[in-house]
Amino acid sequence: MNTYKKPYVIAEIGCNHKGEMHIAKELIKIAKIFCNVDAVKFQKRNNVELLTEEQYNAPHPNPSNSYGDTYGAHREYLEFNVQQHAELKAYCEEIGIVYSTSVWDTTSAKEIASLNPEFIKIPSACNNNYEMLGWLCDNYTGEIHISTGMTTKHETEDLVQFFENKGRNHDLVLYNCTSGYPVPFEDVCLLDINLLLAKYGDKVKHIGFSGHHLGIAVDIAAFTLGANVIERHYTLDRTWKGTDHAASLEPEGLRKLSRDLKAVHNALHFKNQDILPIEQVQRDKLKNKKV
Repeated sequence: MNTYKKPYVIAEIGCNHKGEMHIAKELIKIAKIFCNVDAVKFQKRNNVELLTEEQYNAPHPNPSNSYGDTYGAHREYLEFNVQQHAELKAYCEEIGIVYSTSVWDTTSAKEIASLNPEFIKIPSACNNNYEMLGWLCDNYTGEIHISTGMTTKHETEDLVQFFENKGRNHDLVLYNCTSGYPVPFEDVCLLDINLLLAKYGDKVKHIGFSGHHLGIAVDIAAFTLGANVIERHYTLDRTWKGTDHAASLEPEGLRKLSRDLKAVHNALHFKNQDILPIEQVQRDKLKNKKV
């Protein structure tokens, strides 16, 4: 019997829609119809709340990736409001794929929670925002997914303890993650999945993996180690302007990832008898009967 949980694949669109609703919907449709993934995920930021005035008015650190004259203007250009997110969620429901969003601040958390998605994601950068986490624990009943990139083991322990104290740890999905775009293979540190499973596997709902590496081999290994929720950035064109495109999968890569995860899941079990029926035919034909 297969004891591995079924893989759950999340295509992180993030801001790869370039601020265009028609691109966002195209990404959703392709993720569902061509890539066969389970969910898509966007991002929601209240930039005035999230950034200092100095950060908001500073130039983008990489001007060639900027959609505005300042970092604040760049972020605002890529931002959908809550009504647009409601439209995207409705479109996801229409075609049969799960909608979700990462929230970066308390205002965004409240806005997205009002749409009642199946899960809300907390990015690594915000997993110490306990005001936001506390509000979600107290007011939002869906799953809360959290990445542990750029987070110490002590901080992760505090995080899980917080959810236990709130009585929400069984709605928590904890992701192994290395924060970088893209991440070289030697920095992926896949075996940290074993540590998360050993320490928190019986305390949280799932252990996941959020990858920013190249290719899809690492994700298959992450699933085999026990991370059944797999999240990857996804774009229509890796050469598009923007920080995340280079570390994203294009549709063909995401399709192969979804296909291969399902194939590996089907293969991960023990033989239920010494000689399988498929082998018996070959045994009768090929096995040396004189021995």
